[in-house]
Amino acid sequence: MAAQNPKAKHKKPDGRLFAIGDIHSCPDELGAMLKAIAPRDGDTVVFVGDYVDRGPSARAVVDLLLEVERGPAEVIFLKGNHEDMMLSFLGLPGRYGDSFLINGGAATLESYGVNDDNLPSAPERIPESHMNFLTHLSTSYLRPPFLFVHAGILPARQLEEQSVEDMLWIRQEFIFQPHQIDATVVFGHTPMREVLVDMPYKLGIDTGLVYGGKLSCVEFTEGVLYQVARGSSRAKSKSIQVS
Repeated sequence: MAAQNPKAKHKKPDGRLFAIGDIHSCPDELGAMLKAIAPRDGDTVVFVGDYVDRGPSARAVVDLLLEVERGPAEVIFLKGNHEDMMLSFLGLPGRYGDSFLINGGAATLESYGVNDDNLPSAPERIPESHMNFLTHLSTSYLRPPFLFVHAGILPARQLEEQSVEDMLWIRQEFIFQPHQIDATVVFGHTPMREVLVDMPYKLGIDTGLVYGGKLSCVEFTEGVLYQVARGSSRAKSKSIQVS
């Protein structure tokens, strides 16, 4: 299993614990969510990946995430399958780069000023800070009793036996079966109308923001679900059972 994010600030986790679902290049809703949760010193915020593709501005989303990283909270950035495809397309370690453009990657490149005329120069047009962000994403983060990954895990395997491929891409085989590891898996990747609560096995937090749904954020310490609807500038909150 991959190591935890080397960019994370190492502080005693004595504050709130958040997990934010798939953003897919929607900076306005991300900004509204960050304003609502207001991460502070001692907090930990885990992003489960898929920051790019399909939405209006991947570049603005990454700028916001870098700003959060400079703030007081510990921040964990996980890799989604869309970041992996983007890296592969740009000639860096990753998979399925040939599928990047048809899976929303064209919109991502457009946010960086890349089009059909200058496509070969795409890597040079992405700021160094953004490339550094993309190349330092992690595939998992273990914070007992929770395991955070982008897509899920192979249910029959133990934690140390999991593959990067499954953690970035798995869907039904994980979602519809109980798993063997001693942790609640918090994941995105598969958009759903509402947060999937299947305790103690899993918690799915991709609620289809880019498809007209919502951006979801779970705060585990107090048991609060924050959501920002597509096109909204305000988050709504309610209680959620996560233990």
